[in-house]
Amino acid sequence: MEEREQLFLSVPSNARAEKTSEFFSKQPHLAGSPQDFEDSKSMLELFQTEFGIPPPSDEPIYSAGSEKSRHSTLRLTSPLGGSKPSAWIDVYYPVLDTPLDRTLDILGQDGQPIWTADLTEDGDPLDEDAAKYRDYIPAWHGLSGHGTAEGQLIYAEYGRKADFDELLAAGVDFTGKIVIVRYGIIYRGVKVEGAQLVGAAGVLIYSDPRDDGFVTVENGYASYPSGPARNPAAVQRGSVMFLSSYPGDPTTPGYPAYEDVERTDATNIPRIPSLPISWHNAQRLLEEIGDSVSEQNKLTGKISTSTIRIVNHVDRKVTPIWNTMAAIPGHIRDEVVLVGCHRDAWVLGAADPISGTVALTEIIRGYGELLRSGWKPLRTLVFASWDAEEQGLVGSTEYGEDFSDWISKHVVAYLNVDVSSSGSQWGVSGSPALAPLIKQTALDVPHPIIPGKTLWDAREDEGPFRNDSAAFTVDVDVLLQYESEQKVKKDLVTGVHPLGSGSDYTVFLQRLGVRCFGGTPYDAVYHYHSIYDSVTYQKLYADPGFNRHIAVAKHLGLLSLRITDYTIIPLNTTQYALELDLYLDAVEILASEFVPNWSLDVSTLRSSITKLQFASAALDGEKDDAEKTFKELLGQLPHFPRRDPVVPHKCGHRSAIYTKLTNWVKGVFGVPPVPAEMQVRWPTHDEVEATSAADLPKFPPIWEFFKAQRRVVKANKKLISFERGFISEEGIKGREWYKHLGVAPGKWLGYGATTFPGLTEAITLEKNLTLAQYEIGRLVSLIDQLADKIIPDA
Repeated sequence: MEEREQLFLSVPSNARAEKTSEFFSKQPHLAGSPQDFEDSKSMLELFQTEFGIPPPSDEPIYSAGSEKSRHSTLRLTSPLGGSKPSAWIDVYYPVLDTPLDRTLDILGQDGQPIWTADLTEDGDPLDEDAAKYRDYIPAWHGLSGHGTAEGQLIYAEYGRKADFDELLAAGVDFTGKIVIVRYGIIYRGVKVEGAQLVGAAGVLIYSDPRDDGFVTVENGYASYPSGPARNPAAVQRGSVMFLSSYPGDPTTPGYPAYEDVERTDATNIPRIPSLPISWHNAQRLLEEIGDSVSEQNKLTGKISTSTIRIVNHVDRKVTPIWNTMAAIPGHIRDEVVLVGCHRDAWVLGAADPISGTVALTEIIRGYGELLRSGWKPLRTLVFASWDAEEQGLVGSTEYGEDFSDWISKHVVAYLNVDVSSSGSQWGVSGSPALAPLIKQTALDVPHPIIPGKTLWDAREDEGPFRNDSAAFTVDVDVLLQYESEQKVKKDLVTGVHPLGSGSDYTVFLQRLGVRCFGGTPYDAVYHYHSIYDSVTYQKLYADPGFNRHIAVAKHLGLLSLRITDYTIIPLNTTQYALELDLYLDAVEILASEFVPNWSLDVSTLRSSITKLQFASAALDGEKDDAEKTFKELLGQLPHFPRRDPVVPHKCGHRSAIYTKLTNWVKGVFGVPPVPAEMQVRWPTHDEVEATSAADLPKFPPIWEFFKAQRRVVKANKKLISFERGFISEEGIKGREWYKHLGVAPGKWLGYGATTFPGLTEAITLEKNLTLAQYEIGRLVSLIDQLADKIIPDA
C-alpha cells in the first residue's frame, strides 16, 4: 500500500495544474452553455486518456433515463458488468434561467429616474480575462423572481432571521419595501426567503468591505487588480434557490429531471425579484436611508423617502446539462467510492470551481498512473464532473435522485472538492465517521508552503497581511465573528466540522466536503462569483505557484485511495456515536436559552446514544479481529511454486487453478506474488516419498479463509449501514426532502450545518415542547434500531 501511495503522490504537478487552470478558466462556462458542453467533453477525453478507455465510434453522451444512461451506472455493481474502466456523459433537463434586462433606479417624485445604477463590473484591463468578459454574463441572481418591484428602501444587515425579527419588534412594516442586505454569514437564498416572508417587494444584496477584514482601501491597500483590496465595482452573482427546502431542479423535487418528465410548480425559488450589486452602487443607495445602525449597534429601521425600482427579467426554461462520469471497476464491485467536483461557473471561476477541478484532474492522472502500473482498486471507483452546481446543486442532485436506491445500497463514501484555493487557511468538513481518516491523511501530506509542517497545520494559517494589521482598523463585529468561528473549529474534538449544504455532497450520506484553502481577515479579498475570480487572481494572491492546488489533490486523492483499498472500510462509527453526546449537549444549551421554562426530558435519547456507543465499540472489536484473522489466513495461503516442465504432475490442472486463485486473492489484498526466480520447482515423486508429514507446508483450509472473508464483508456492511441509520422516511418537518435526522443544513442558515435538526428547530424556531418530545422519540427509535443493527452476531 505504501508503494502505491508513493506512486500516486509522485504524479500531481504544479506546472500542469497551472495550465489546467488556464484551460478551464480562460472563458466563461455557465451551466447549459456551449462552452460548458465543450468542457464536459474535455473531461470525458481526460477520463478516456488516463484510464485507457478506447473512444467509441459514437460519443457516449446519453439522455438521462435512457437505457444506455441507466446501464452505465447500474452495470458497475452488477456481476455481469465489464471489468474495464468506462466513461460517459449523462444529460439531464432541469429548469434554469439566464438574465435578460435588469435595471436599478432611484425615482424622483414624478416617478422618473434621478439615478440609475451601472450594473456592469468595470473589467480593469490589468486582469485581461476579466476585462475581456466584463459583461459577457451579466450580474444576476440565478432563479430569482421575474418582474419589477418598487418601494422604499430599508437596511436589514445580513438578512438573518434575527435581523428581520429585530426590525419587526421595532415596528417596521416590510410590506412593499425594497430590502438591502450585506452578503455574508448565511446563504443568499435565505436572505431573499426571509424578506419574502415578511412581505418585502424585492431585495438587493451587496458586498461590504467591512467583511473583508484588514485588507481594505480604507487601510491603504489598492483595490484589485492593482492591489489586494476589494474592487468596488465587483459583483457577487449566485443562486437564490431556497436550498433549505430542497436542492436540484425546482420542478422535479425528489425525482430526476428527464427530458419528458412531468413537472410540478416550483416551491423552492423566490417570487420576488432580487439583484446582486456592487459596493459602489450600495453606497449611493444607503445614502437614501441615512443612519441605518444606531450608536448602540442596533438597526434603526429607518426607511428612505425616495422610491427604488428594481427590474429583473429572466429567461427561464428547460436547459440541458451534462454530468461527465467515469468508473474503474474494483475487485469488490458492489462497494463504491464516489469522488466529484462541479465544473460550471458563474463567469470564469478560477477558484470556484476550477481550483477544485484542477485538483480532480491531478487525482485522475495519478490514478491513471496507478492503472498503468498494474493496479486495480479493491472497491469500485466512480468520478463525477458535475454540472449546474451553481444554480442549486442541480447536476449532482438529479443523479442522486435518479440512482437513489443504487447509491443507498452501494456507495461507501462520497468525497467532494469545490473551491480548493481562495485564501491561506485550509479547512475541511465531513461525516464524523470519516473525521479520523481525514486528519491522519492530512498529517501525511506536506504543508504547501512551509517546510516541516503538514497540511493539517495549515488549518491555523492566516493571510500574508497579518503583520500589517496592528496599525489598521477593522470592523469589530466582523473580527469577533471570525474569532468565534476559529474557536469553534479549535474546540471540535476531531477538527472536522459536520456538513450542511452548499455543494455537491448534499444528496449523499457518508460524505466529505473539502472546503480547502479559504480566506481570513488577513488575506487578499476573494471576489466570489465575480469576473475577478480569474486565473490572474490565483497567480497574484490565492496560490502563486499552485502549491495549494497540489496539496488538495494529494490529500483528496490519498484519502480516496485509502477508502478504496483498505480491507476494512475506514469509517469510525464510535467517533460518530461519541459526537452524538455533543449534539445533545448543544440541544440542552439551546433549550435553556430559548425556552428556559421548559422541562425537556432528553434522558431516553441520552440512553439510546449510550446504547449505540456500546454497540459501536463491540463492532470495533469485531472488525479489528475479523481483519486480523483474515490477514493472518491470507498470509498463510501459499504462492504455489512452479512445476518443473520436465517432470509431469498428475494434479497439474488442479494445482494451476489453485495457484491462480490464491495468487489472485493475495494480489487483491496487497500481498505480492513470489518472483519467478525465487520459486522452486515441484518435487519429484521420489522426493515426496522421502519427505515426512512434518516437513510438508501448513496452510489453512480454504473454507477457513472464506469464513474469515465473510466476517470482513459483514463488518463492512454494518459500517456502511451506520450513517443510513439516521434516515427517516418522514423527513424533517416542513422540508421533507431532507431525511437525515442527525445533521442537515439549518433552515435559516442554508449552508451551515444544524445537528439533530428536527429537534433543534422544534426548540429554536417552533418553540413547541410537544414537537420537541416527538422529535426526541423519532431519534430514540432510529438510534435504537441502529444499535441493534450494528451489534456483531453472537
